[in-house]
Amino acid sequence: MTAPTPTPSSAAEAPQIERKDPLWTRIPVLAQVRMSVGVQRTMLIAGLVLTGIFLLCAAFAPLIAPYGYSQLADAGGNFPTQDPPSAKHLWGTTVGGFDVFSRVVWGTQTAILVIIVAVILSIFLGVALGLVSGYIGGWLDRILVVVADAVYAFPSLLVAIVMSIVISHGQSSLWGGIMAAAISITVVFIPQYFRVVRAEAIRLKAEPFVESAKVIGASSTRIMARHVFRNATRSIPLIFTLNASEAILTLAGLGFLGFGIEPTSAAEWGYDLSKATSDVTAGIWWTGVFPGLAIVLTVLGLTLVGESMNDLADARIRTRGKKKSAAKGAKSAAPAVSEGSPA
Repeated sequence: MTAPTPTPSSAAEAPQIERKDPLWTRIPVLAQVRMSVGVQRTMLIAGLVLTGIFLLCAAFAPLIAPYGYSQLADAGGNFPTQDPPSAKHLWGTTVGGFDVFSRVVWGTQTAILVIIVAVILSIFLGVALGLVSGYIGGWLDRILVVVADAVYAFPSLLVAIVMSIVISHGQSSLWGGIMAAAISITVVFIPQYFRVVRAEAIRLKAEPFVESAKVIGASSTRIMARHVFRNATRSIPLIFTLNASEAILTLAGLGFLGFGIEPTSAAEWGYDLSKATSDVTAGIWWTGVFPGLAIVLTVLGLTLVGESMNDLADARIRTRGKKKSAAKGAKSAAPAVSEGSPA
């Protein structure tokens, strides 16, 4: 007997092969943009634009800044002090004779260094302790939880001031100021990563795939490294963006209070803002406005990205985005069907 030839109706009823989206649409940031809708998408795109400008300024600071961060003169002579914005000095000069625009641009590199050192240390220690505490449990888990709760109560700025005095006696070089801010942020933010990873590790160790790994004789170290770690760290990028903005604020707070980086070592927004407070009463606004805007816009961009990604991790928002995309597709396809149908 020969197999029956499928009729058009049965062929139409055959299961359709689901096509995957192009690879570029599955890149983490682009995937969140496609998933977002309405105000959420606007917030995410605004955050990405501000963060992108910040990263570009840090990467191309030597090309963007017309002068060095500690340059006080050029071929035409010494820079004037507190000079208003002009063609030669786009954002004016400070009371010390530094070019404001150049200091703001070079300050992005200092902020990037603090973020890299602080957040990498926090992630490394927080994730490692969270995995061990959540998976092993017992008395070790109870001790680590108590220590994490105690450390979390310390204010990051106070710890940063203490570390600045210990490391560089309050007169910070480039790496002295960066390490003072980075270590304080590391100490305070380890509990955040610890809590998130520990909660996920406790949930994952009861999953069937972990039990199967135990049955076949896999060691605890291998299970934590190969199975639990991969699934317990999915929300780490969300915390990273929020901690990055906190790192910038901590460094700026140190500089504003006089424990930051010296101007001859590196450009730092908090220091410039501190020196500009006495200029306000004299009507000199440009020395404080631009460093302040740099801090506000950079922190705003990182916070918008972090909060938007955190909201998009909610399954209800993902479902709403898919429904809206499907509705748009159906609406755009409707006129084509009506035009092709007989009158």
